[in-house]
Amino acid sequence: MTDPELSVIIPAYNEAKYLPRYLPTVFASLRAWETVSGRLGEVIVVDNASTDETATVAKELGARVVTELVRSIGLVRNTGAREAEGRMLFFVDADVALPLEGITAAVAAMDAGAVGGAIPPLYTPSRFGARLLCAYWDHRRSRHGGAQGVNQFCTRDAFKAVHGYRPDYFMSEDMEFFARLTAHGRTAGGPVTVLENLRVRPSTRRYDDWSTARMLWWQNPVIVQLCLTSPRFWRNWYTTTVR
Repeated sequence: MTDPELSVIIPAYNEAKYLPRYLPTVFASLRAWETVSGRLGEVIVVDNASTDETATVAKELGARVVTELVRSIGLVRNTGAREAEGRMLFFVDADVALPLEGITAAVAAMDAGAVGGAIPPLYTPSRFGARLLCAYWDHRRSRHGGAQGVNQFCTRDAFKAVHGYRPDYFMSEDMEFFARLTAHGRTAGGPVTVLENLRVRPSTRRYDDWSTARMLWWQNPVIVQLCLTSPRFWRNWYTTTVR
């Protein structure tokens, strides 16, 4: 069998409830690209010490499952990249719906010379305050040229060149990674491409179940910068996330 050229990497902690809703959109996007291109991809779910049936559900849905026991989102993504076989890496969260053309567009960007890129998220929480908070972060992202980790992609060579995600960052590891990826692209002569004409659709579970004030506390840029490497500070974000 031909080796996969693209590896989709999905970090997952206690996502058994959400994988049946979102993982099929990943496979649909992957199959659409495979059909058009004649190339192959793979889907890797990195089970981050889940206490539910995440691994079982992921396997039943067709994914390859690997395990990372240390609770660090950067480390989880790095583990998936280490296990991946593709020369292109496509990172997406477990509670994110991909557009059908998403993987095709990402691969086209890398085939055209981009070292990587992202598809921006479209959050649609029910409360007005939460929508304002999401709009602020989207504006901040677009103004500063960043990209959130709900979806990022890059070539394997670029990933290795920037040494992957920082495992000691418990928040904003995605923005920090994308900044280094962008800098690498300038040096290597390949751009990063943010596919602004597309959107991935993440779950709004946290925005809907937590108060806007609570979300503002956890996503305040000052707090984030002061506590990037503190596992104690982020323990509630990691262990009591809305399921």
